[in-house]
Amino acid sequence: MTESVKLIYGDKEYQLPVIMGSEKEKAIDISKLRQKTGLITLDAGFANTGSCTSSITFMDGEKGILRYRGIPVEQLAEKSTFAETAYLLIHGRLPRRKDLTDFSVLLNDNSLVHEDMRAFYESYPRSSHPMGILSSMVNALRSFYPELHNLQEEINMTVTRLLSKVRTLAAMSYKISRGHKVVYPRPDLTYCANFLNMMFATPVRPYEIDPDVVKALNVFWILHADHEQNCSTSAVRVVGSARVNLYAAISAGIAALWGPLHGGANQAVVEMLTEIVENKNMKQMIERAKDKNDSFRLMGFGHRVYKTYDPRMKIMKKMCDTLLEKLNITDPLLDAAIELEQIALNDDYFIEHNLYPNVDFYSGIVLRTIGIPTNMFTVMFAIGRLPGWIAQWKESIDDPNWKLSRPRQIYTGPKENRYVPIEER
Repeated sequence: MTESVKLIYGDKEYQLPVIMGSEKEKAIDISKLRQKTGLITLDAGFANTGSCTSSITFMDGEKGILRYRGIPVEQLAEKSTFAETAYLLIHGRLPRRKDLTDFSVLLNDNSLVHEDMRAFYESYPRSSHPMGILSSMVNALRSFYPELHNLQEEINMTVTRLLSKVRTLAAMSYKISRGHKVVYPRPDLTYCANFLNMMFATPVRPYEIDPDVVKALNVFWILHADHEQNCSTSAVRVVGSARVNLYAAISAGIAALWGPLHGGANQAVVEMLTEIVENKNMKQMIERAKDKNDSFRLMGFGHRVYKTYDPRMKIMKKMCDTLLEKLNITDPLLDAAIELEQIALNDDYFIEHNLYPNVDFYSGIVLRTIGIPTNMFTVMFAIGRLPGWIAQWKESIDDPNWKLSRPRQIYTGPKENRYVPIEER
């Protein structure tokens, strides 16, 4: 028998069905609430609202669990590559060897971008943030690569183009911003190695591919590949519900990710640590973070969903330690990060408020160690999140219960009033 919840409103009683997911998560189905009762729900920030059913990613914030298509992210970070993980998210299964080979060939074949797009880059002011440029350029891809007539072929080609060309666009924007010669992708390099080469190779100094650096980038992108119905993913689904093209939906996701409370957090962590090192004000910052009357917050601590350690953070911290030891780098920001982490883990305030370090806390240092400039950190996040956005968009497109996203509101403005002519005001 289907489980239900009883709602009593006035002198009437209503039965609302309970939906159960494969991991025993439960939700009250309120899809007919307004129709039956005239009521809607109010949930600021949608913290208690499920917007869809999904078979892509499972999270358990209390237990610190993250799985893609049922596979723990820890296993993928250790054994998989970003390209393979992208295939898993988008197609719903791990690829066979031939599948992965064909997928990799398609990524290489579609990695070039139209030369006319360079003129777009050169028209942006040098002070423009890379995320704003990336959002615009992804939207512009539709003009250069119009849709095909076959829907399935269109989806497959658009997906491949996005995964491949966004990586090239990001590296190209970095090179142009520095006035350097653009480096084109090489067919002999893997997805991550190709990006690093496009970023750092120059005509006078070839980039030396370090397998540990390539591994670090693979891990970074795998850990960011999807994260359930977060702000940017919800933006992709909401915009996609209007049946716009995939480029427009992804552009909306990039714009949402730009925010410092979302994708910009790893950049904010490095900026915060830099300030701590330069001003030697760690104690003051901690006291400010604990002051409920102060709006200041420590970046890289706490999470909207995770109420214990962010499982991605443990992996990223290990990767960070390995990379710094291998490259023999001494970084005062890392020293500050370790000190800050130890203080937070042993402070009653941080423990009581579940303010544990999250993935952003160490991912910024990993990117800094690789050589990625700070203003490109959020772009790196966007490249990693791209497979998840695509998978979520594709799932919503295929959903037989699709509906145009159209939330309600509770109006709190003035009641009906008379228009006053301007001469009487």
